[in-house]
Amino acid sequence: MVLYREKIKWVFILELFSEKLILISLFIFIIHSIDTLAYAVRLSGARVKLLASALSLFNLMVIVSRMANMMQQPFTGSLIDNAPKVDTLVFVEHQYRVIIGSSTLGTIMGILLLPTFISLFSRAIIHLSDERGSIPALIKKGFTIEFIKRGVKHIHLPSLTYLKDIRFKDIPIRLFVINMLITAIYTIGVLSALFASLLAPERASTSIMASGLINGIATILLTIFIDPKISILADDVINQRGSYTNLKGVSLMMVVSRLFGTILAQLLFIPGAEYIAWFTKFIV
Repeated sequence: MVLYREKIKWVFILELFSEKLILISLFIFIIHSIDTLAYAVRLSGARVKLLASALSLFNLMVIVSRMANMMQQPFTGSLIDNAPKVDTLVFVEHQYRVIIGSSTLGTIMGILLLPTFISLFSRAIIHLSDERGSIPALIKKGFTIEFIKRGVKHIHLPSLTYLKDIRFKDIPIRLFVINMLITAIYTIGVLSALFASLLAPERASTSIMASGLINGIATILLTIFIDPKISILADDVINQRGSYTNLKGVSLMMVVSRLFGTILAQLLFIPGAEYIAWFTKFIV
């Protein structure tokens, strides 16, 4: 009997970590790495005093990550279609928690690469200005052997010296918490909506369509509460009204709050799905 239970357990694990789940998790990992690295663009723009050019590069990264996040819906939805008919809720919940975990790992990777990409983006912004704002020309130049060799020289891991002179008591806690909450909502928006379709199968279509609304609200909140604050700090650095160290400290705070947000998403995943399932009662 014990051997039979162990066999069932291993079959469950093998089915759980399917090739599709691994590919989706890798996709989410890359999305959250890009989202995290986007914070390096403003730092780079303030560093080379070309904030307008930096924002065009920042907007490109944000659009790519937002588009990719929307694309995950059909792929994560297919996990429900391929789930076993027995214990479907438990099976899908485990798979979706793996995906949320990959967002945490992606954010950690983005944090580790932040110093490297600040250097790379600083040079990319200068070249973007030289190319008169042509993103395709910048991408074409970036993939040449010469520029790849130059880029490799700027790869370095973060160190404690990077935190030198940063005063953590000046970091706005309110902004930290808001960014953490918005990140958590953005992380589970699609997943909670899809899981809600299992909790309320009679309103499955309504639940699934709610994901676009949730992510849209999260994006609007980021635009209202987060982006203007960082942009103003970057402007102050360029206009010599603020310090680059302060901007760097706030930017580091933001990426750490993103990390905590992806961890908080694990706690909010099921309550979020239950809320969506409940809310759809008033729509249908």
